[in-house]
Amino acid sequence: MRSYTHANRGSLLESMLDRTNTQYRNANIADVRKVPTPLQVIKDKGRTVEARKEKAQWVDYVGVYQGAAIAFDAKQVKAKSLPLTNITIDQYEFLKSWAIQGAITFLIVMFTIPGQNEPQVYALPFNVLREFWEQKENGRKSIPLKVFDEAAIKIQTKDGFVLHYAAAIEDLA
Repeated sequence: MRSYTHANRGSLLESMLDRTNTQYRNANIADVRKVPTPLQVIKDKGRTVEARKEKAQWVDYVGVYQGAAIAFDAKQVKAKSLPLTNITIDQYEFLKSWAIQGAITFLIVMFTIPGQNEPQVYALPFNVLREFWEQKENGRKSIPLKVFDEAAIKIQTKDGFVLHYAAAIEDLA
């Protein structure tokens, strides 16, 4: 497994999801698109001198699966838990709002645990995220891998799809 810097964390997962989403579009299974990261352009005397990523306010992916709206964020961690600090309040509120409106919302989380050959990828339903989010002030500040094993849906390469998460959406709906 390649080493990723802090700035590039999640790029492996996102590239796998981007390939899967292209496969889904080509097979007419779903139309899911990556939401572009907004950039703040810094200018000096009319010249662009720098562009910085703005704070994440949206989730990484939105789309339609068999007539249902879906929205999810992709997270990649090198530990046995997902720190809730990896999710911004804006991302949480976005998922919550879309869930209230009837969309299928979730996280796709890749655990790249040192000493293990293969990463583990899960779809975590929003209701599980909400339970931990609402308890974070007085409880755990992360979601342990054990919770993913028990309450999330494992995503694997299947039927030629890089990360066949559409199979998990049926269980999330």
